[in-house]
Amino acid sequence: MAILPEKEKLVRNFNRCANWEEKYLYVIELGGKLPELSDSFHQPEYSVSGCQSQVWIVMQQGADGTVGLLGDSDAAIVKGLIAIVFSLYQGMTPQQIVEFDVRPWFEQLALTQHLTPSRSQGLEAMIRTIRARAQSLC
Repeated sequence: MAILPEKEKLVRNFNRCANWEEKYLYVIELGGKLPELSDSFHQPEYSVSGCQSQVWIVMQQGADGTVGLLGDSDAAIVKGLIAIVFSLYQGMTPQQIVEFDVRPWFEQLALTQHLTPSRSQGLEAMIRTIRARAQSLC
């Protein structure tokens, strides 16, 4: 998933945005860079409950032990949030995902205070889902 920025670059890019309109546009841009998710993954077993929008997250463990994440949403901003979450977890093993706290990264992005309550809840649901699925691979 090299199309997504690494953690530090993500923070730098967010900090370069002059205002929240630019940050939202950047979030949408990141979502547009996610690989298209096959219709075969738009199934209930991949859906994330707790999101107002429809969200699907697919987790696959590679031969090297690291986790690959694929995802999609029917909402552009939510798809961008998926991309941000994925960029924070990329290249990790299931155990590293379980142990890694993404919340400080979201604080650095100053993102959560500008999300609606329903989007914040959806973001938390995505993180819980990824961590639970990673735990099942440990």
